[in-house]
Amino acid sequence: MGTGLLSSLTRVSNARTLRASSWDVSGRNADNWRIAPGETKVLADLKGPGSITHIWMTQGGQWIYRDVALKIYWDGEKNPSVWVPLGDFFCLGHCIVNSFQSLPFTASAHGGRHNHFGANAALNCYLQMPFNRSARIEVTNEGKEPYGQYFYIDYERYDRPLADDVAYLHAQFLRENPADGWGHEIRVNTPEANIANKEKLAWDTNYLILEAEGRGHYIGCNLSVANFQGTWWGEGDDMIWVDGYKWPPDLHGTGSEDYLNQAWGMQPNAFLFNGSSIYEHNTGGYQTSYVFHLTNPVHFKREIKVTIEHGHGNHLANDVSSVAYWYQLEPHKKFGILPVAKRRPVMRVKDGDWIMDKKNQTPQKKIVLNAEMKKMKKEWAKKQG
Repeated sequence: MGTGLLSSLTRVSNARTLRASSWDVSGRNADNWRIAPGETKVLADLKGPGSITHIWMTQGGQWIYRDVALKIYWDGEKNPSVWVPLGDFFCLGHCIVNSFQSLPFTASAHGGRHNHFGANAALNCYLQMPFNRSARIEVTNEGKEPYGQYFYIDYERYDRPLADDVAYLHAQFLRENPADGWGHEIRVNTPEANIANKEKLAWDTNYLILEAEGRGHYIGCNLSVANFQGTWWGEGDDMIWVDGYKWPPDLHGTGSEDYLNQAWGMQPNAFLFNGSSIYEHNTGGYQTSYVFHLTNPVHFKREIKVTIEHGHGNHLANDVSSVAYWYQLEPHKKFGILPVAKRRPVMRVKDGDWIMDKKNQTPQKKIVLNAEMKKMKKEWAKKQG
């Protein structure tokens, strides 16, 4: 028999197919769950062994996509393995809605309202999510307004436990607003931005996408940028360390768009494994890109650290956020999520200026300028007259 992507469809199975959904148990048509401010709702509490095969959700509201946190717990664990703002889990950052298609995720905006804050949209996830004893999926409305949540959670139940080598899905949201750039005034792709960033300097100051412990494999991320500088937000090399620090890292890339499997910047396309789910030239400076290592996962036995420079040599101070996706054996390293006020998007006024809300920015690391940074900042200032 074949071993291709769809080969399992040619084999019968003892699995039982089931669904948890928001259907109106009265038999009428109020098929959404009303979720009040501050309320947590358990969308599904499933008994295993089994695997979630598909999640569909739809909702609307200006800030819902960052105000609502999605949490998933496997096998009765205390700390969730998935803890991500609702929109960002489905590769829509900044609370912006747009239609796009990838292999693991799709979104479809209602009424052609593409690139709008908080429009109604259908969201789909097709990542396989196995569990042995149980799976619990929750949403928490951390915003100030109630909203209606429609959902399907399709899953299979099996007649025997999962094998010991079956890994569990994990997803984590991180953000730096703004990133701790040493020379944000310097334009990208100029000699003054081209400093040496390597060894412990890179390890300590690159933007962090994932830092996990245990055994598993990293399958990709989405990366959202609010482009404060207004030129090109990229040129940052990806650097991934597997099972501890060494130089060079196990995987060292050549630039942001290169890691995202594009070139010469990002383009307004959404492919199966990579692309732009939100394109900055359609939104006035908001970009969400994604890349999935579904055919080339990054394996780790003890730990993994996934990073990318923000601008070459980490000179830019844009708003950067991300969701990392990975599978690993439990237990996992405990992680949390930023409070809702620090998750909300940075807005712009009509004339294009960004509204910097300092009290809701994320904590920054102290920037220590080395000799080369100081020199380049002086040279840039001299060039500007």
